[in-house]
Amino acid sequence: MDLDKVIDEFLNEIKGINDSESLAKIKAKYIGSKGIIKDLLKKISEVEPSQRKEFGSKVNQLKEKIEEEIKKKQNEIESLEIETKLKSEWVDITLTRLYDTVPAKHPVNTVKEELCNIFLEMGFSVVEGPEIELESYNFDRLNIPPNHPARDDHDSFYLDVKGMVDRYLLRTQTSPVQIRTMEKFKPPVAVVAPGRCFRRDTVDARHSHTFHQIEGLYVDKDVKFSDLKGIMLLFAQKMFGPKTKIRLRTDYFPFTEPSAELAVTCPGCGGSGCNVCSFSGWLEIAGCGMVHPQVFKNAGYDPNEVKGFAFGMGIERIAMVKYNITDIRLFYENDIRFLKMLSG
Repeated sequence: MDLDKVIDEFLNEIKGINDSESLAKIKAKYIGSKGIIKDLLKKISEVEPSQRKEFGSKVNQLKEKIEEEIKKKQNEIESLEIETKLKSEWVDITLTRLYDTVPAKHPVNTVKEELCNIFLEMGFSVVEGPEIELESYNFDRLNIPPNHPARDDHDSFYLDVKGMVDRYLLRTQTSPVQIRTMEKFKPPVAVVAPGRCFRRDTVDARHSHTFHQIEGLYVDKDVKFSDLKGIMLLFAQKMFGPKTKIRLRTDYFPFTEPSAELAVTCPGCGGSGCNVCSFSGWLEIAGCGMVHPQVFKNAGYDPNEVKGFAFGMGIERIAMVKYNITDIRLFYENDIRFLKMLSG
């Protein structure tokens, strides 16, 4: 049997192959379980006994040669496929991207900027503070007692630092910026502090472990609760419309005394009652009150010399009220349709 003829036929067939499917067929034809090499090995018994060893050796050499050529061809095909794919997927990253629509700001950023602009017009300044905060700033200096549930590990994200008496944590509120601002500046002080906060909340339609707040602080020699009421009314009317009314109800916060809960007439129904406001006509949006004297002492201010008020609200909460959104999770699902809907 002419083994040279077999290799010549194989080389001639594989020469024109340029895809994996055709190569697989050639491979099966020559070295498959029912291929030519198998047939040759079965015919060893037909060869003269004195020539069987030599014949078997040549068949094995032929098999190795075919396997080597198939491997070379497979590498060539793979390289060609990769090159073709790269050419088809090539992108010039220096080109300016063409958008099918004008990009829109995220609603949380839009509302944050709107809030800051409203308070800037009133004479407040915008300040920032660290997201990784000391426990003393996040709780102690804000008059939050050691046994307060907000200080438990299941409510706050603590960062383990060996040997630290004053532990670090991801801030649970932007209120620590109040203390840092009063330590840095002498009164009068009028600031708002927007920023990201973190709590161990279970994510649902109204809660998220990561959210945004804006904190406000005004301190001067003669500040009254009526000043706080006036600022909150002006803010509400600028944010939700000139006909908006506010309601202040007694509440409790460790860092303010007296404290109040701020609600506004529902923008959706104008206060007449609807599903959004549970037919009450009111939507709660913030907590506020007069700064507690102990907080002034902790920040280095004399509570006999100065008075002040503070307020804090969730930016996502304001956005939900403004855009009539009922599920906070929509802000974080990165659905471009949601952004297009609000930008439209």
